[in-house]
Amino acid sequence: MNYKIKKAGLEDLDELAELFDLYRVFYRQEPDVQKAKAFLKERLLNSESDVFLAMIGGKAVGFVQLYKLFHYTKLEKQWLLSDLFVHPDFRGKGLSVALIERCKHWCNETGACGLMLETGKTNEIGNTLYPRCGFVYDDLHNYYHWWK
Repeated sequence: MNYKIKKAGLEDLDELAELFDLYRVFYRQEPDVQKAKAFLKERLLNSESDVFLAMIGGKAVGFVQLYKLFHYTKLEKQWLLSDLFVHPDFRGKGLSVALIERCKHWCNETGACGLMLETGKTNEIGNTLYPRCGFVYDDLHNYYHWWK
């Protein structure tokens, strides 16, 4: 299968927003393409995230979104692999692995020490995929959140 991984820009916003909305629906959120588009546009305009697209025949079929963080013990930049999604029609073709590999190269390109991510305990696909891609499960930490 011929595919290309490219860094997303504002010119990709419409296709990216459609995929991002499907991703949100996967996580049991109400669909809202316009809100997804506004969210992504703000991230891209303010250089708050980096997004890579998996392209087949000029059409975006998957994406990964990274946010810059800093590691407190390594005292280096790291990337949060926040969002990873491949359209259901294109799953099982190695696109998720290709997107993750592009993220690893991005670490090298930007001088980051690595990637971190979190996924739901019920995300069977992700919980199988990430160890296959070299991620190590961290069972020493509890993750908490606070929402206002």
